[in-house]
Amino acid sequence: MKHLIAELMGTMFLILLGNGVVANVVLQKTKGQGAGWMVISTGWAFAVFIGVVVASQLGSAAHLNPAVTLGFVAKGDFEYHLILPYITGQMLGAALGGLGVWVMYKTHFDATESSEDKLACFSTGPAIKNPLFNFISELIGTFTLLFVIFSFVSADTALLGNLGGLPVTILVWAIGLSLGGTTGYAINPARDIGPRIMHTLLPIKGSSEWGYAWVPALGPVVGAVLAALLFNALA
Repeated sequence: MKHLIAELMGTMFLILLGNGVVANVVLQKTKGQGAGWMVISTGWAFAVFIGVVVASQLGSAAHLNPAVTLGFVAKGDFEYHLILPYITGQMLGAALGGLGVWVMYKTHFDATESSEDKLACFSTGPAIKNPLFNFISELIGTFTLLFVIFSFVSADTALLGNLGGLPVTILVWAIGLSLGGTTGYAINPARDIGPRIMHTLLPIKGSSEWGYAWVPALGPVVGAVLAALLFNALA
């Protein structure tokens, strides 16, 4: 239960702050409206750091991401009995974070007509819809995330305590700036699916685009496993 709660709380703050910066930039009449991609990428990077600090303090390895959990499983560095509590906590936390964004920006959701802008505050979507290349984008982004994380762990950055989240923060920032322009870089199934479920349940007009949801769900998992297999082969 400790691991589930830790992942839930860490992922909740990740999504509250990560999707919160998207809402601040894209919704109507906010103070940050139109601030752009640099602000979104930076906000998401900082959100990762906050989530890692919270989850690690509460007693988990601060994965905050089913792809990270499954990547460490594929690498052989994670106990199987922890898979379910980790991923359950991540999914529940992501949904709660999505709810928090809606409550925080409720009046701005009401002031925004675009259903696409509203959905963007919950889940990712492609700049150019091409399922195959969108899938490849998520695969490459998550492959990069996991391969470099494995390199951080091998370099004993975990010994830095909560400051160990700083290298991952910089990594996520780099991925957002360099690789995020195609699909919005979900690189995390919980980050997309949990808030997308909340978008479906909340009284928000517009489609939740479930036909696309397999891309940010499956692409990161495949990318994470491939990163683990290659890292093991090279290490």
